[in-house]
Amino acid sequence: MNDDCIFCKIVKGDLPAQIVFQDGEVTAFRDINPVKPVHILIIPNRHIASTNALTEADEALIGRLVNVGRQLAADEGVDESGYRLVINTGPQAGQTVYHLHLHLLGGQEMPFH
Repeated sequence: MNDDCIFCKIVKGDLPAQIVFQDGEVTAFRDINPVKPVHILIIPNRHIASTNALTEADEALIGRLVNVGRQLAADEGVDESGYRLVINTGPQAGQTVYHLHLHLLGGQEMPFH
């Protein structure tokens, strides 16, 4: 855990969030500034700054994050209509919180670019 990280504070319960899933490895919560009707952030409970900090030892964890995203898409009713799982890495990609996270986006048609 990183004491300065907002997402680590959410995992520990030190900051409020609308948590929709949590287990020993992963936490998922609704984005406070959603860009689509369904906008959920899926994060590892362990602090990993970005995709660039991943190692081969994290392969199972990344698979777990994606599977949680797939399940949440079904729970939210967007699995059939379509959804995106997005990871932003670095400032030019739009990463603003340096704790690895997937955005689950759905519930509205999205452009293809």
